[in-house]
Amino acid sequence: MAGFGVANERLRALEELEREIGASLQSAGLVILELSKEKPQERHLDRQAAQFGAAVAKVEAELSAQIRYLTQVATGQPHEGSSYAARKSCQLALNRLDYARRRLAELARACELMLEQ
Repeated sequence: MAGFGVANERLRALEELEREIGASLQSAGLVILELSKEKPQERHLDRQAAQFGAAVAKVEAELSAQIRYLTQVATGQPHEGSSYAARKSCQLALNRLDYARRRLAELARACELMLEQ
């Protein structure tokens, strides 16, 4: 059940990131709207541009953190709540077992053929 907690936390972080992207787009839109005016207010432009810059920096940092996490998960490094490495090891063991069975069957057929001669 610990895996669900980690997954839920990751989803909440992504939802927050989505809201932050929306806020940054809204700030950028307000900057463009202010610039389209005949006499834009410099103070308003500066405030909106600063909000946009802060939002972009936050989004960049969170996306980098998410990418680092996904890279860690994808490479099979152990981490909280993952069963990927165990499943991969199990599947490889089953593949080796299947290969050994096929080779033993081939060897048994070869022995039977030699005994028949």
